[in-house]
Amino acid sequence: MASVQIRGIQKAFGSTQVIRGVDIEIEDGQFAVLVGPSGCGKSTLLRMLAGLEEITDGEIAIDGRVVNNVQPKERDIAMVFQNYALYPHMTVRDNMAFSLMLAKVGKQEISERVTRAADILGLRDLLDRYPRQLSGGQRQRVAMGRAIVRNPQVFLFDEPLSNLDAKLRVQMRAEIKELHQRLKTTSVYVTHDQIEAMTMADQIVVMRDGRVEQRGRPLELYDHPANLFVAGFIGSPAMNFIPGTLRRQGDDLLVEFADGSRMPAPARAGGTEGQRVIYGVRPEHLSLGNGGALACSVAVVEPTGANTEVYSRFCDTEINAIFRERHDFRPGEAIRLMPDHAHTHLFDAETGSTLARPLQ
Repeated sequence: MASVQIRGIQKAFGSTQVIRGVDIEIEDGQFAVLVGPSGCGKSTLLRMLAGLEEITDGEIAIDGRVVNNVQPKERDIAMVFQNYALYPHMTVRDNMAFSLMLAKVGKQEISERVTRAADILGLRDLLDRYPRQLSGGQRQRVAMGRAIVRNPQVFLFDEPLSNLDAKLRVQMRAEIKELHQRLKTTSVYVTHDQIEAMTMADQIVVMRDGRVEQRGRPLELYDHPANLFVAGFIGSPAMNFIPGTLRRQGDDLLVEFADGSRMPAPARAGGTEGQRVIYGVRPEHLSLGNGGALACSVAVVEPTGANTEVYSRFCDTEINAIFRERHDFRPGEAIRLMPDHAHTHLFDAETGSTLARPLQ
C-alpha cells in the first residue's frame, strides 16, 4: 500500500489546457473517487497517474517517490479499464497470469496468486473459460483479478462499471467496495456517476473544467457543498435551486422570493441586504406545509413504490420533492411545500460560492 500525492498538476494538449493546477492528497489505504461530468479531466488525471500521459507541469508521488519520469510498469500500480481489455484467445486463468509471466514470476507463485484472486472474486469455476463465454460482470471480475494478482501499491479504476446494466452496476459496486475493505489497497476510481462516488468513496474529488471544485468525505460534500456546482452534482435527485434576495428583518436574515414570500436563511449564512442569492434545498428536505410554506403548483407525480416524487412549479422554478408516504396529487393542484430549515443552503448568485460561514 502507498499514499499518493498530486501536486500542482497541469496538462495541455497543444494550446488546449485540460488540467489546471490540481492538488490531491490520497492517504495510504484510502479509496478516492474522482467524479465530474464528461470532459472535466478526471480520466486524463488518472492516465497521468498511471504513466500513460505525460505531465505538462507539477509532480505525482507514490509512496513518497516522484514518478513523473518513471515508466508505467515500474510504478507498481494496476489499472482496471472500462472495456475490460481481456485477451480473447486466452482463458481466464491465462489472462490473470499474463502480467506475472512477463515479469518472470515462478510458476508455483503464479498459480497461488491466480487461485487466491479467483477465490476472492468467485472465479474458481471459470478459470478455464474464454472471455467470450463470460457475462459482462464476470469479465469485469477477471479484469479486477488480473490487477489483484500483481499485488500493486495502488489500484486505478477507469469507469469500470459503465458498460454494465443498472442492476449489475449496483452488484459490482458492492463487490468492489468489499474487495477494497478486504485488501485495503490504496485505490483511485474515476466515474461520472455520483451515486458510485457517494457509496464507494472514503474521499470524493469533484472536478470541473480541469480543476478541483471540492474534495472531502461523501457526507461532508453532501451536507456542506462549497458551491452551486457541487451542490447540484452531488445528490440524486439533485438539489432544488430557487433565486431570491437577502433581506434583513431586525437580527434575522431572510430570503425573499419573486412572489414576495420569505424563508429564514440558513443559520450559518452570511450576506448583505439586497444581495442576489440562490436558496438550495434537497428534495427529501421538503414536506407538505400550510400558510407559511412555498405556494406550488403540481406538474408531475412519479410513484416509485418506496417513495413518491412530486415535481411542481414555484415562481417559474421547478421544485422536486420526495415523500415517503403516498400522495395522489393531480397536475395543476395547488400544494404548499415547507423546507426543513436545518437543512437548507445559500449561495451567492454571482459567484456560485456558498454563503455559509465555516463551522467553528
